[in-house]
Parts: sequence; structure tokens; C-alpha cells
Amino acid sequence: MQGKRFQVSVQQADFDVSALQRALMQDNHEEGAIASFTGYVRASNARRDLHTMELEHYPGMTENSIRDILAQASGRWPLLNAGVVHRVGALRPGEQIVWVGVASAHREAAFGACEFVMDYLKTRAPFWKRELGEEGAVWVDARESDTERAKRWLEIDE
Repeated sequence: MQGKRFQVSVQQADFDVSALQRALMQDNHEEGAIASFTGYVRASNARRDLHTMELEHYPGMTENSIRDILAQASGRWPLLNAGVVHRVGALRPGEQIVWVGVASAHREAAFGACEFVMDYLKTRAPFWKRELGEEGAVWVDARESDTERAKRWLEIDE
């Protein structure tokens, strides 16, 4: 068995989900399960219709934060490989914004780790989001529902 690979990319370019999933299995055939999540820019939310979403990040800090999230997931579940791709820049409704993929020998670990990584990306990775619509531009605060969802992982530790 090869060593674990944790791939992190913060980029403007779109990504190929099939290629990312294949990369999780490259040179490692111990996987019994791969769980992945692909997020898309929504056209509207409770506040407004959206024309464009702009995401900013702090290069280096953001990637290190995501690597730390993957390391935490690896400490909870027996992961073989994992990856995160998060887009930044100007994105339009319907475009891919984030991909999380996790490989493990068993489905329970793959599902749990994938969900954990996504929950922590929403609450702990340093991204700044601005929505542009008919009413102008608005910086978006973190959602309380995302914070509450991430708290459940702390309760599991207790």
C-alpha cells in the first residue's frame, strides 16, 4: 500500500470531478470506498437573487488551513487519500465551487470524513465571499446553521 496523499488546490479554473476521483485511486488499490461532494453556486438564497459570487482567500494560509482539516479527518477515520479543490474569483450560478473527495477501505469512514471536511471548510477555512445581484454587492457572513452543523463534530468527541 502506498502512503496517504492529501491534495489541496485553491484555484480560479474549473475542475474535472472524474479526473479528481481517479487521482484518489492512483497507485493505491486498498480503497473499498470513495465518497465525494461537489458544491455549486446557487442562483438565489433567502436574501437575494445572485448574478455573481466573488470569493477571495489568503494564499498559503487557506491551503494550510485546508490541509489541517484533512489531517484532522485522518485522525478520526482511517483515510487512504483525500483531496479538496476550492475555486476563488468570480463565479456564476450553476458553476462548480468546491469538491471534496475521500478514499478509505470502508464506506462509513469515507462518508463520515467527507461530511466532516465539508462542514469544517464552511466554518474554518479562510474564504471571503461577496455576492453581487440587482441590489449591488454584499459581503456574506458565516451562516449560523453551518456553525451549528460543525459543532456536532465536537459533541462526538465528548
